[in-house]
Amino acid sequence: MARYTGSVCRLCRREGAKLFLKGDRCYSAKCAYTHRMTPPGQHGASRKKNSEYSLQLREKQKTKRVYGILEKQFKLYYEKADRMRGMTGENMLILIERRLDNVVYRLGLGMSRAQARQIVNHGLVCVNDMNVNIPSYLVKAGDVISVKENKKDKAIFADVKAGRSVNLPKWLTFDNEGLKGNVVALPQREDIDFTIADHLIVELYSK
Repeated sequence: MARYTGSVCRLCRREGAKLFLKGDRCYSAKCAYTHRMTPPGQHGASRKKNSEYSLQLREKQKTKRVYGILEKQFKLYYEKADRMRGMTGENMLILIERRLDNVVYRLGLGMSRAQARQIVNHGLVCVNDMNVNIPSYLVKAGDVISVKENKKDKAIFADVKAGRSVNLPKWLTFDNEGLKGNVVALPQREDIDFTIADHLIVELYSK
């Protein structure tokens, strides 16, 4: 599967927003985006006003990059959301928010979504005591997300066990010492703390 391997700070500059792709570094003074906010490229600072299509495309690209999803899978979430009751844009974001790699990130087990995806891929996480290594696995209300018993002493989880502070959303609970989290409810649109104009994505795909 193709995956972006360049500088992730360049992606933040391209979208004109912090995408928080480097974990704690994005909150520090070392964040490259805060020092150079212009889009990448020779003429980045002098680009003209975006068209309606450009705004829609940039919103889609920004959302894909925040969650680390490729185009084919992202469109499948849109199509599934379109078949559900309610607002298509909200349904799509809620589906993506329920991904296992995102939940692992939200629980604080990974410093970034990319690291959380790697943790899942390497088989370090269980759902309801069953090993799951599929990052796109959709969690349900009542699911228990935990680190495998024989992997809890790994250095990557040391800060978490020590009580590292995490801005936990209300639909999740987490036990730092036991490295175990609970999905107490499904996420709602207001639980997504990143600014996304989902209506622009719906307009783009519905053309």
